[in-house]
Amino acid sequence: MYCNGKKSGYAVKREATEEDLSVMELLKAVTMGAAVLPGKSEVEGPDGEMVYMRALFERIVGSKDSETLYMLSPEGNNGPELSIFFVRI
Repeated sequence: MYCNGKKSGYAVKREATEEDLSVMELLKAVTMGAAVLPGKSEVEGPDGEMVYMRALFERIVGSKDSETLYMLSPEGNNGPELSIFFVRI
């Protein structure tokens, strides 16, 4: 898996499905944001929604048991918009 162009985990390579391509087409113009995309109501019902978050993240590794992702503002404001902390217990 890659985060901001750097390898940061494990993933399996696969071909994009038709659904993957349609989601990427929807999000093509989005540079930063988070939202919920509605699913196909006739097929999936209310459980077919997809949540996405698209932004520039700075990854800081504190130790082998902790890392943080800071979502950065495209305007270059001081401070992160959102911080996500991962700690292994």
